[in-house]
Amino acid sequence: MAKVAFLLAGGFEDSEMINPYEAIKEAGHEAVIIGLEKGVECPGKQGTVSYTAELGAADANGSDFAGVVIPGGGAPEALRVNEDVVRFVKELNEQHKVISGICHGPQVMISADVLKGKEATSYIGIRDDIKLAGAIYKDEEVVVGENIVTSRTPADEPAFIREILAKLS
Repeated sequence: MAKVAFLLAGGFEDSEMINPYEAIKEAGHEAVIIGLEKGVECPGKQGTVSYTAELGAADANGSDFAGVVIPGGGAPEALRVNEDVVRFVKELNEQHKVISGICHGPQVMISADVLKGKEATSYIGIRDDIKLAGAIYKDEEVVVGENIVTSRTPADEPAFIREILAKLS
């Protein structure tokens, strides 16, 4: 089974973390929460859940993981400016591993410069950013562009989860 990273900071969209995280664990994969620093508490934006970072981004190595899930909300804005987070996502991309993001999650992909020439979607508010990053934007519930899996909103979570699990198997 695969080892999957979840990039997290405070202010993530609760369901966009809870549902993929639980589905990946239920499928038998190992889920590891990577934060800006190990041991930091990351509360969800809706206040329904909170997670503690099990690993700091500085200690994350792309070769240790089969992929990453980046929930949306406000967290990607904090994650994308961290050099170690960006390095980690770049490493995964160089190794052709699964990089998935929903809603604002693709902001981290933009900063890691992994979207050029690939199909992607996102929350409509960052659609132009996705295009400017060189991606082919599609307004669909889930878009798979090579090793990249993206979705738009919490309503798209079932399709998002389905495609992540398909890529991991």
